[in-house]
Amino acid sequence: MTIDGDGLYLVAGLALLLGAVLPRLLRRYAISAPIAFVGAGLLLGLAVDRSRLSPIAEPELTKHLAELTVIVALMGVGLAIDRPISLLRWSATWRLLFVAMPACVAALTGIGWLLGLAPATALLIAAILAPTDPVLASDIQVGGPTTGDGAEPEEDDEVRFALTSEAGLNDGLAYPLVYLAVFAVTKAHSTVEWLGWYVVGKSVIGVAVGFGAGWLLAKMAFSAPSKSFRLADSREPVLALAMTLGVYGLAEVVHGYGFIAVFVAAVALRAAERSHDFHAELHNFIGELEHILTWGILLLLGVAITGGLFTPLTWAGAAIGVLLVFVVRPVLAWLSLARSELDRSERWMTAAFGVRGVTSIYYLAAVGTTFATELPWLWATVGFTVLLSVVVHGVAATPLMRMLDHRRDRVS
Repeated sequence: MTIDGDGLYLVAGLALLLGAVLPRLLRRYAISAPIAFVGAGLLLGLAVDRSRLSPIAEPELTKHLAELTVIVALMGVGLAIDRPISLLRWSATWRLLFVAMPACVAALTGIGWLLGLAPATALLIAAILAPTDPVLASDIQVGGPTTGDGAEPEEDDEVRFALTSEAGLNDGLAYPLVYLAVFAVTKAHSTVEWLGWYVVGKSVIGVAVGFGAGWLLAKMAFSAPSKSFRLADSREPVLALAMTLGVYGLAEVVHGYGFIAVFVAAVALRAAERSHDFHAELHNFIGELEHILTWGILLLLGVAITGGLFTPLTWAGAAIGVLLVFVVRPVLAWLSLARSELDRSERWMTAAFGVRGVTSIYYLAAVGTTFATELPWLWATVGFTVLLSVVVHGVAATPLMRMLDHRRDRVS
């Protein structure tokens, strides 16, 4: 039996109802909401026309849905961070971004080449799977902005802070490596052009747009001369979505990295008036929207798996996913955090929870047509890795983070 037309509204309604109930029901168990939603998608795939919901058949729909989910998550992540940006106080973040991530891409590219992949394909799959996802990592991120009178905003959980700030910035910083793989096939640009524009130029534009937009939004929110124009007094949390789309669109129009711009804008807005409740209102709205979009992505992933997404998966693809989740990311991230402010247990926890997810889906949907011959295998490998990460990290997150919290409480 297949469901068409109006029946899809029933399915969507039941899925959203499930999404509102599942997190509370599963709070005490080693089954995260993402696991449950992928499972629901597997069942849903038995009842709908799977050919219309395949990421290969609908690359534009997949790209834009994943893109919207990621930028909404980035705005939420930026608003949630209490700690001001600093070279020293964000040292763990810089190590994960500029040491661990490039090392992971290099190692995974080498593994892919040894497993028989073409060099450009090996680099592409490595770059696509490089970012720690801001969408599916909510269970191991900071809880939200500290606001209100007398609040002293400062994260005291180094693990959650490191993973949150890493997820906020590495989505945009992985883009140059994805472009490098594309250029290796198309020969469209030289190494100098890639380094000067796609690594430096577009990143600088993204940061500049983010800071500029965040500063302007802060002025409009907290310092406008008339209360009628003061956004923080309007109590309209939907402004968070307007800010997200506007900043991302502006950065992309001027050819910067929109992912970087959105996160930086959120951090800049947060820094302008840290104790104001407006941040919490924006964050709560963004969080609800992010959950809805995430549920949709995971349901569609489950449907695609039922429809045969994994059929082209090879032992090489499965090995790449397993090695990334269990060996490459944990070991290289742990090494990058040597002599940091994190103790041994915190280093392992931070290194182990490099969640792979919606960002990887976006990247592949955005550039996959360049690798048309390998596209089914690429989708199978990315889908397998995301599913593996959802299951492994989803099962481990709650008990391990709870154990870390109890350990921290005993020490304090």
